[in-house]
Parts: sequence; C-alpha cells; structure tokens
Amino acid sequence: MENSEDKFPPNLPSKIQKLSISAQICLRIFAVAATLAAAWLTLTNKESTQIGVFVFDARYNYSSALRFFAFANVVVCAFSALSLIFLFVVCRYGSNPAHFFFMFLNDLMMMCLVLAGCAAATAEGFIGKYGNRHSGWMPICDHFGRFCKTGTVSAILSYLALLFLLMLTVNSASNSRQIHK
Repeated sequence: MENSEDKFPPNLPSKIQKLSISAQICLRIFAVAATLAAAWLTLTNKESTQIGVFVFDARYNYSSALRFFAFANVVVCAFSALSLIFLFVVCRYGSNPAHFFFMFLNDLMMMCLVLAGCAAATAEGFIGKYGNRHSGWMPICDHFGRFCKTGTVSAILSYLALLFLLMLTVNSASNSRQIHK
C-alpha cells in the first residue's frame, strides 16, 4: 500500500515551476518599473502659464486625487520591490504553496491600491480635459498642455502596472493552489 510520501514526493523544481517563477520575477520587475515611472512623472509634473497679467501654476499636489495617485504608485512600487526580494528568498529555500498564498494576498492588495489610484487620476484627468459645466469647472488642458500630457502618460504607465499586477495575482493564486504530484 502506498503511503502519502509516494503520492506526493518532495517539492522538486520542475520546468513549469521554473517558468512560473521566472514569469513572476519579470512581471514584478515590470510592475516596479511602471509604478516608479508613473510616480516619478506625477511627482515632477508641474507647469506654469501666463494668462493676461496673471501667472497660473498646475502641480500634482494641488489635487488630492493626484496626490493619492502618486503615493499609491510609490507604495505599490515599494511593496512590489519587497515582494521581489521575498520571491528570491522563497526560491532559494524551496517553494511552498503557503508562501505563494502570501504573495497572492500582497499582489491582490497592491492591485487594488493601484486600481484606486488609476481611477482617481482618470477622474481628475477627465475633469481637467473636459471640465464640468454643471459645477462651473472649466477645462484646463487647453492652457496646461504639457501638464495634461505628462499626467496621461503617467496614468497609462500605472494602468500597465495594473495589468502586470493582475497577471501576478493570477500566477500567485495558481501557485498557492498547486499540489505537486
């Protein structure tokens, strides 16, 4: 009669596991790079324009939504970098599905945070581009073109990071449920 060790041999790295871990490493590096670039672009985004005799400034810190967007990207960048270090430690000492469950939870929380930041930046960008006539808010992108274009690039990078984090979440969930036969 077979015992449980015969059914489930020790955790041996296979080609699929190595491919999965390689994909996780690449996706985490891409997520760190995308969120770092999005945060950097947002934090350094400012423009001044003169309308008549008045000089007006546009900066990210004038909007609570853009501040949230910038700092959400900073937090996601930091936690993604920490999870990359954790992944290297996990790979060195053998992969355990329980470790990947913690990676899944981290990836899920980071994905939710970057999604909330993207939603805030998108709403702010929409108001900046089109205004809100019912509230009396005028569009500003016709006066602050470079500011709006840089914000758009930053939002695109953050949405790209969201896609990477979604793939990481699916990969981590799959690895945490994996039973090695």
